[in-house]
Amino acid sequence: MSEVRNKIRFLGATETVTGSKYLVETPDYKLLVDCGLFQGYKSLRLRNWEEFPFDPAELDAIVLTHAHLDHSGLIPAIVRQGFRGKIYMTAGTLELCKILWADSAKIYAEDAERANRKRYTKHEPAKPLFELADVESALSLAQVVEFNQELTLAKEITVTFRHAGHILGAAQVVLSVNKKKIHFTGDLGRAKDPLMLGPAAFEGADILVTESTYGGSNHAASDPEQELEEILNKVLKRGGTVVIPAFAVGRTQSLMLHIWRLIKKGKLPKVTMYLNSPMATSVSSLYHQHKEEHRIDLEEFDEMYSAARIIRDVSESKALNESEEAKIIIAASGMMEGGRVLHHVARFGPDSRNAILFSGYQAGGTRGRKLLDGDKSVRIFHADVPIRAEIFFMDTMSAHMDSNELIEWLGACKTKPTMTYVTHGEPDSADRMRFRITDELGWTARAATYGEVIDIDNPK
Repeated sequence: MSEVRNKIRFLGATETVTGSKYLVETPDYKLLVDCGLFQGYKSLRLRNWEEFPFDPAELDAIVLTHAHLDHSGLIPAIVRQGFRGKIYMTAGTLELCKILWADSAKIYAEDAERANRKRYTKHEPAKPLFELADVESALSLAQVVEFNQELTLAKEITVTFRHAGHILGAAQVVLSVNKKKIHFTGDLGRAKDPLMLGPAAFEGADILVTESTYGGSNHAASDPEQELEEILNKVLKRGGTVVIPAFAVGRTQSLMLHIWRLIKKGKLPKVTMYLNSPMATSVSSLYHQHKEEHRIDLEEFDEMYSAARIIRDVSESKALNESEEAKIIIAASGMMEGGRVLHHVARFGPDSRNAILFSGYQAGGTRGRKLLDGDKSVRIFHADVPIRAEIFFMDTMSAHMDSNELIEWLGACKTKPTMTYVTHGEPDSADRMRFRITDELGWTARAATYGEVIDIDNPK
């Protein structure tokens, strides 16, 4: 059997939506598409602490689809372990990574300090996954690439970024490797998203690697603003607090936009909307810098931020927990895996007057997913917190294509790939999308598995 010369190794986002990593290798060049954090189940999270299954020092480049931590969050860690190549990304992604990576380093340092101080670490001493110095080193390796500009990485290897419409800077990655075209969808936004412009069309490829976050389901057709109105009024009128765990980039801004519009129309009680997310506050200026990527009128954007009470430091955050007034609190992280939202859930979750509203995907094993699955308590800072607050879930605000939208987007391309690999979905979602691609589009497709290697020149 001849040796595979040009190959892709799947090192994340298989049977899960987290940990995106695709190692592309030729005899003369190695690049990694995404280097994301595993989240959710402990068996997945432990992978973040393992050595990479290749030598980071031998890697020539990283190509990054977007800034969300399940795609970018291990880049400072791989730099810590010896990577010194270039990191290619769009301008919007670079600006977001500056914020997200620094915030992550701060959280890791605080978590390690708390674990050592309270002696609940299994490792002596507890150490952060990476530090601010690693973030600075990673940022020094970044190189911005414009959308739709083909860049030569090496002989017979090029990369092109195309709009993905998911968050600011989000891109689809199109590689050409020895005349074979490989298309990585990254995370695909929706054509009619109220915040972001839709993704560029799929123009065909020899190999397609597609996401399948919602590969087994479709989003509700209801109006998210009307749904928010009903939920918020129900809780606020009984004097409750609505805690909304939200991703700092994209989801927070969508929520604020809808809530601000409801406030302007007089459709909500006169309560305060608190934004307790330093990252979400920091990214606001980026929407001005990259207005070509989104739909929001900048005047309205500024109005919605001015209408919110911005919580800027820890003392203000603590004071917020002492308030008994009816209110809305938007705080990161979106899946309740860290951030200030944990303190608010611990404070307001035990009271049945209150509510916790999820508006984004909750990966298996996360605190958010456990509450959606009906758990009546959640473990926060090594204590079991009873949850009596009402739990709501909205899928109408998703920044991912659903099953029908993805099939429609793929099907608009009249040239079918030689092979399609379905990734970035939990097992049921990935398999259902695999079936639909095969059955409805007539393409050859299968769900990728962790660690497998495929031959770029003869994909199967």
